[in-house]
Amino acid sequence: MTLSAEEIHARDNNLRGALARVRAEVGKSVVGQDAAVSGLIIALLAQGHVLLEGVPGVAKTLLVRTLSTALSLDTKRVQFTPDLMPGDVTGSLVYDAKAGDFEFRRGPVFTNLLLADEINRTPPKTQSALLEAMEERQVSVDGVSLPLPSPFLVAATMNPIEYEGTYTLPEAQLDRFLLKLVLDLPERDTEIEVLRRHALGFNPRDLGGAGVQPVLSAEELTAAQAAAAQTTVSGDVLAYLVDLARATRQSPSVRMGVSPRGATALLASAKAWAWLSGYPAVTPDHVQAMVLPVWRHRLQLRPEAELEGVSADTILRSIMQQVQVPI
Repeated sequence: MTLSAEEIHARDNNLRGALARVRAEVGKSVVGQDAAVSGLIIALLAQGHVLLEGVPGVAKTLLVRTLSTALSLDTKRVQFTPDLMPGDVTGSLVYDAKAGDFEFRRGPVFTNLLLADEINRTPPKTQSALLEAMEERQVSVDGVSLPLPSPFLVAATMNPIEYEGTYTLPEAQLDRFLLKLVLDLPERDTEIEVLRRHALGFNPRDLGGAGVQPVLSAEELTAAQAAAAQTTVSGDVLAYLVDLARATRQSPSVRMGVSPRGATALLASAKAWAWLSGYPAVTPDHVQAMVLPVWRHRLQLRPEAELEGVSADTILRSIMQQVQVPI
């Protein structure tokens, strides 16, 4: 049945209201990470994955656990270590003595929201075990492809300070993450609020005790994903997005700029942000708002730029100032 324009508008407003309630539920246990919450919701709407970077203790794990509870999603956590094997993530064949045959025992990747804790602590072989799951939404075992649940999101955490015993993520895997969100240390007032909650008995391992409740079903999330994907984009905005991508490839500080996959990732994120903000079409402002989280992990800087302390964020901000914005 085809919905009228008024019915579509009412439906979208209801879905946006439900997602706003998700933010409120997350706020019951996580303080001062509103940008990260928005980023995770945008990634869910755009059906992408998220890399969370921050020093230990800024609530990266708690944020993902609380979000999954508010969204009624199944979640599993994998602590990545140097001895973790690919089968520990995707699953492995186990011999069943009674049946006299091998059966596949599913790994933690068969979930809706996979928390990959300290993903850079495991060797590239195990890191790459996630590639097919992230890109194809499936796991191949003995020539058979097994689909992953839907929705499916990988939220991987990284510690940007401690490099001992870590492995750099391959560019191919970094490109599979839709967003890279940086969780900074909280401001003074926010940190006081965190301590106040703990002084009153808050237990981060007891989300139910904190009052976190499911407020959005998987069916509603699927409907929101479909609605966000329908957000219109003008030709001028598409051209602006391409001009930004091409500018990254021409920057003297960049060894390798944004690929066409990175451009499509920015488009999907901008559409999700525009829909979430209540706009019927993507504007240049929505594109600019998503440039840093979508592209900061896709730029490969030249060694001399890194030695001078130039960051990907600095380059991207400069590019946004230089590229002409469509009126």
